[in-house]
Amino acid sequence: MKSSLRQRPVVAALLATTMIAGLPAVPAMAQQAAAQQTPAPAGTLAAPASAPAAAPIQGTIRAISVIGTQRLEPDTVLSYTKLRIGQPYTQESLDQGLRDLYETELFADVQIRNDNGALTVEVKENPVINRIVLEGNKRLKEDKIRPEIKLAPRQIYTRSKVRADVARIVELYRRQGRFAATIEPKMVQLDQNRVDIVFEISEGPKSKVRQINIIGNEKFKDGELRTQMVTKQSRWFRLFSSGTSYDPDRLAYDQQKLRQFYLTEGYADFRVISAVAELTPDKQDFIITYVVEEGDRYKFGDVKVESDIRDLSGDGLTKRLPMKKGDWYNAKQVEDTVDTLSETAGLFGYAFADVSPDFNRQKDTLTMGINFRIANAPRVYVERVDINGNTLTQDKVVRREFRLAEGDAFNSFLVKRSKDRINSLGFFQEKLDVEQKPGSAPDRIILETNVQEKSTGELSLSAGFSSLERFIVSASITQRNFRGKGQELRTSVNYSAYSKSVEVGFTEPYFMDKNIALGGDIYRRDLNSFRYLTSNTRDTTYEQSTTGFQIRAGVPITEYMSLALRYSLNYDDVTLDKDTYYTNGTCDPILAGRYLCDAIGKRTTSSLGYSLIYDTRDNRIRATRGQNLTLSQDFAGLGGSVKYVRTRIQGAKYVPLGSGFIFSLSGEGGYIHSLEGTRRDATGAEVDPVRLTDRFFLGEPQFRGFDIRGVGPRVKRYYLQSQTVDGTTSYVRDTSNNNVTDDALGGRVYYLARAEVEIPLGSGAREMGLRPSIFMDAGAVAGLKNPGLINGDGSFAGYCDPGTDAPTGSTRVRATGTARAPVCGTNYTFAGGNFEEEFLGNTLKPRLSVGFGVNWNSPFGPFRIDIAKALLKEPGDDNKLITFNVGTQF
Repeated sequence: MKSSLRQRPVVAALLATTMIAGLPAVPAMAQQAAAQQTPAPAGTLAAPASAPAAAPIQGTIRAISVIGTQRLEPDTVLSYTKLRIGQPYTQESLDQGLRDLYETELFADVQIRNDNGALTVEVKENPVINRIVLEGNKRLKEDKIRPEIKLAPRQIYTRSKVRADVARIVELYRRQGRFAATIEPKMVQLDQNRVDIVFEISEGPKSKVRQINIIGNEKFKDGELRTQMVTKQSRWFRLFSSGTSYDPDRLAYDQQKLRQFYLTEGYADFRVISAVAELTPDKQDFIITYVVEEGDRYKFGDVKVESDIRDLSGDGLTKRLPMKKGDWYNAKQVEDTVDTLSETAGLFGYAFADVSPDFNRQKDTLTMGINFRIANAPRVYVERVDINGNTLTQDKVVRREFRLAEGDAFNSFLVKRSKDRINSLGFFQEKLDVEQKPGSAPDRIILETNVQEKSTGELSLSAGFSSLERFIVSASITQRNFRGKGQELRTSVNYSAYSKSVEVGFTEPYFMDKNIALGGDIYRRDLNSFRYLTSNTRDTTYEQSTTGFQIRAGVPITEYMSLALRYSLNYDDVTLDKDTYYTNGTCDPILAGRYLCDAIGKRTTSSLGYSLIYDTRDNRIRATRGQNLTLSQDFAGLGGSVKYVRTRIQGAKYVPLGSGFIFSLSGEGGYIHSLEGTRRDATGAEVDPVRLTDRFFLGEPQFRGFDIRGVGPRVKRYYLQSQTVDGTTSYVRDTSNNNVTDDALGGRVYYLARAEVEIPLGSGAREMGLRPSIFMDAGAVAGLKNPGLINGDGSFAGYCDPGTDAPTGSTRVRATGTARAPVCGTNYTFAGGNFEEEFLGNTLKPRLSVGFGVNWNSPFGPFRIDIAKALLKEPGDDNKLITFNVGTQF
């Protein structure tokens, strides 16, 4: 008797390309054929419908043969079953053999035929995967999808694994907010029983949150509650916001945000009854509905502190609690108080002090009494300091920033200070933390610092464009952690249309392993100063070449105060173009102006200076809190030909406003006083005691909203053209291109103040290095002696007030007509043409600008753009709406 036993898994792929994984991928013809047949139950003998019932299958296995194998050995196939020669067999054992083979997921089809104990096992092996192909994925790149796919080339294909991979890919898209995404897997048959698996992906649009409904709120409006949530309703003005995408994890987080908000407002019984997100019929958007129960509002009852630690007075701490009886209950204030009390205990060396608030809720009076209990704890000492993760940086570079050493009493304030100092090195990734772990005894603690080093060397070969310098070419090598010792070595070469420089510098922060910083710089700088013309073009005025060096040293005075000393020696050579500004071999003040003629010459500046620095910032590179104040003075005159005292003061304060907003208020000012007494030029006329190249200038980039050197004293020269009306000849200003010059003269005193708020962005923008901000700048520079012109007899002629002939020395002088002496109201002619000049901007009245800007650490270098509007300015100031810088440091 011959019979066959077979289970029908699925209809095998009948075409070259079919759909798989449980989707309607079976060809229609195969489906119809399958529908017309009623397969025998698994594990039963197939027999004609009209035949009588067969006798039970039983007997002894005489022989077993395996056919249909391609990659597997017959013995391997049989090893998956319990069928063996000489053993009895029954209907149940044959059925179990089928199930065992299917459970291996190695076979697409299996049959067992029985010929009076001679069993024939016919198998059809599942194909081998040749490759996995992804099609249609644009929003999610392959490097995000492929790690989630478990199928791989040279594995055995099974439908269950394909279904699992489809589910994983769908979940990835749901995490991206694309709930309409569909994955259609297909199988492409190849020779040698191989297949390609193709996942055809239809990503669909990103599912947005169309509406957020809140039911049950009576004390607060829907809009006020929505502002507390991370998830936002999709609106046109939130085009670049990531918060409008639906995210199930964010839904749970928003419930916590709602609870936190109500608890800070005194609603201690608040709860979210339900939160439901419904997908719209078009599968495009979600509608989220919260059902809340606000409850009653509570006030603080009796609040006090009980301390079991002898060094902490409960009564004293109670007086310093921020909440008082009768205030509205605020859960956030309670949490902050617990943290503050824990830090206070840490200041006294109790690192593991347990601070727990006991609540006494009185529903009849709607009060919440709180007893902050500080449990007894042993005073803790530092057992050791562990530093992990530093492969380049030497241990001592990190350890010397610790304010605690082995054996010291624990102090939480000094731990935080140590963390800030390590962060300020700039050698490690952000979010560095100092973990506190129990030591070998209850009174011992281990401070473990896990650092992740980042690149501290910079090799830059770049070209860029700057609104300040026009085209820039620069090459620099900087290593801020040279040899892993924290030393800084830098060299740079910069070239632009108006400046050239070569610099080499080195700084050792701990000279001879002592807390003394020592460094020096050698440099050569060539500057081609320029002035603006009416056409917004510029021409060169004077050229300044500076060669010199500086030696620096710094020592700490206290934890937050340090003293820096420096000595500089500079050799300056200032020249003017003789073809343009000289007459008979000497500088002509009529052509160049007395301020330029006075600047030319060779001089040596030998200066000694100091800076007194007070700094409490949490990070010197990018501060979020704290303040710094610097007082600097430089004394020139220890030899050399220049003598002056320059004084500057700078300060800044940083305040976190919450939610990632950081407010900073900074200011600076300076004054330079000449020690040379009265200075006179080549004609013997008195000139400003401070040379042009030593003065303060203000404008772009430090004063946004104004052009470079756009604020402060300046001389504007208007060339004149004659016109005759009714036989009368007069001179008028020619304001056409290249007929007006604007020379900034700088000043001896200046001030500048800034207020800025840094605006946080989403995680994606932060990873790109985008940091937008809004700001307000105010400042001025003045204190310059009237430069004037020179009369023919060598006497001084100051600038005159407009509309008068009195030489008051404040604003304007005319030079037209026939005479050489430019006394106010007198005309004269010279080789370069007739002109009229104004002396403007010499006032300390504040200039004010407001605007916004963006810092971006772009792939091609730092980028900064500012858009600022000058609200207050004085006559002569040059304002500028947009400034930007690309390809060089700010």
